[in-house]
Amino acid sequence: MDAVLFVGHGSRDPEGNAELLRFTNQVAGNLQHSVIETCFLELTQPDIPQGIDRCVKRGATRIFVVPIMLFSAGHAKVHIPLAIQEAQHKYPDIRFRCGRPVGVDPLVLPILRKRLASVLLSGKKEEEERRNTAVLLVGRGSSDSDANSDLYKISRLLWEEVPVKWVETAFIGVTDPRFEEGLDRCRLLGAQECIVLPYFLFTGVLIKRMEEKLGRFAADHPDMSLKMTSYLGLDEGLVTLLLNRVREVEQEGGIDWQALAEQAKAAGHDHHHHHHHDHHPHDPTEQPVG
Repeated sequence: MDAVLFVGHGSRDPEGNAELLRFTNQVAGNLQHSVIETCFLELTQPDIPQGIDRCVKRGATRIFVVPIMLFSAGHAKVHIPLAIQEAQHKYPDIRFRCGRPVGVDPLVLPILRKRLASVLLSGKKEEEERRNTAVLLVGRGSSDSDANSDLYKISRLLWEEVPVKWVETAFIGVTDPRFEEGLDRCRLLGAQECIVLPYFLFTGVLIKRMEEKLGRFAADHPDMSLKMTSYLGLDEGLVTLLLNRVREVEQEGGIDWQALAEQAKAAGHDHHHHHHHDHHPHDPTEQPVG
């Protein structure tokens, strides 16, 4: 029997965890699998080993592990493959497959356009209205350069599709340019209006921190119009995207998690410690959400 195990990041913010569970329920409603479970990478329960145990107890003989994460960074490349490898030792007769994260997917762009449309003015001629408008796409930030460069790619693809003068990129933590630098850059470029677009799946500590920082920046720059859109959230487009990830792992076999686990071990990663604040540096108060 096949099982689908969704893996979310996990948040210190219960609201973020509740959103993730609502989202996986929405996705599960479109699947035919009789065993569907959700677990978290860290900061809350059930964790991956517990999620796998639940699938096995419910009769699963093959488990499709599907990460609900935006990019292929340390979690998708290291922590999830190591957790699967550990489970494979515990359950040698169970077959495991692992899907890929959201990544750079064209299905994300209509969601971002929708978020922008919710705050952009309408009525006047588009060009005239938006020639002094900048969009600032803000990601979580990673110690993985591929993940950071993927955000820049999404930024560029979005720029091709939206009639604003600038689309800039920044991060809320871990790497530069930081959020405040991104806002300042938009101001120095001459933007009279800046729309902050958080590239996050769900709410959490970092979204709330972004709102606070934006409020402080707005108070210091009353001449600028500053708005923040919602994050990706419970969108039908995101549901479709995750259903595609489940189908991929089922039909095409998913990523080579064994090779990734071996690479991680060779690089000195130890799965037993990854719950203790990750393998990438960040402010201990920071909470990754997606």
